[in-house]
Amino acid sequence: MRFALTLAASLALSVVQASPIVKRTGPVTTPKVNDGIILNYALTLEYLERKFYMDGLANYSQAEFVAAGFEDPFYANLNEIYADEKTHVSFLSTALKAANITPTVELEYTFPATDPLSFVTLSSVLEGVGVSAYLGAAASIMNKDYLTAAGSILTVEARHTSYIRASLGESPFPFPFDTPLGFVCSTTFEAKVPLLTMHSQNKVFSLAAAFITGGSSPVTLPFMAFPSLTLQCTQYYYEADRSSVTFSGAFKAAQKFSVDKNTPIYAVFFSGLDKLPVRVRITQGNSDYKIDRLPAGIAGQVYVVLSKSMTKFNDENIIAGPAILEVYPKGGAPSAPHPKCS
Repeated sequence: MRFALTLAASLALSVVQASPIVKRTGPVTTPKVNDGIILNYALTLEYLERKFYMDGLANYSQAEFVAAGFEDPFYANLNEIYADEKTHVSFLSTALKAANITPTVELEYTFPATDPLSFVTLSSVLEGVGVSAYLGAAASIMNKDYLTAAGSILTVEARHTSYIRASLGESPFPFPFDTPLGFVCSTTFEAKVPLLTMHSQNKVFSLAAAFITGGSSPVTLPFMAFPSLTLQCTQYYYEADRSSVTFSGAFKAAQKFSVDKNTPIYAVFFSGLDKLPVRVRITQGNSDYKIDRLPAGIAGQVYVVLSKSMTKFNDENIIAGPAILEVYPKGGAPSAPHPKCS
């Protein structure tokens, strides 16, 4: 089976004030990070994944997964993935306590999965985000033992991603490079420069915030969620160098950031080590932004943000996102209409 998911506004659930994730309402200062912050950041994501698999395995039986097209031993392997996530939570919590650092705790989550297929599809997205988060954060870890441990978790998360993608009929390795979502020391970086990661972890936390609905933590992490970015549902799968993309309500929302119809805004696509800006246009209704063609050379799970700059993709210039697209090579998308938008 082949299925692609757009992480749209329907996933952008509100974040309560007690949450350690704060919504961004204007320009922010890049946070200073240390190993304790990075480990707690990783633990936050692992708690989310652990809860996701716990709920999914409780909500859907082995027979229901088989009926949805996921034949044995898929259900048993999901249990193995769940066990891995539980182990990651325990390991990171123990490491933080051993360093006399207070670990964060599990929060309250809601996941928009309604059946086994949507659960597995969302699993693919979450595992991909986990890979990107660990990959990006690794460069900022100072302690070599922590770095080795993070790398060990990263490779397991990558195997989870490949297995889930293959189970959905997607390429298990769609691109030569994974996409880092991580910390950088500089305040800006230039487009298309390899080996630099995305500016701060606000992007990852923006993705995580979509699922956090409540709870409180003894740890406050120095990240804020960007405003959500909604991709208009389309009956066609996304193809590089072919598909158009509409960002629903994005121009109207951007006016909160002193943006008007004359302000150049760019959709910046992050795929592997590439950061590819495409200037958007305003649609006739003066509410949406749109690009007429995705950039060439992107594939797999691709992240997109809206930026006021086409070269400096930092927290001061990003006005919304990320959203997530599953992108096929040009001419390689399924011919049948997208099941969620047809």
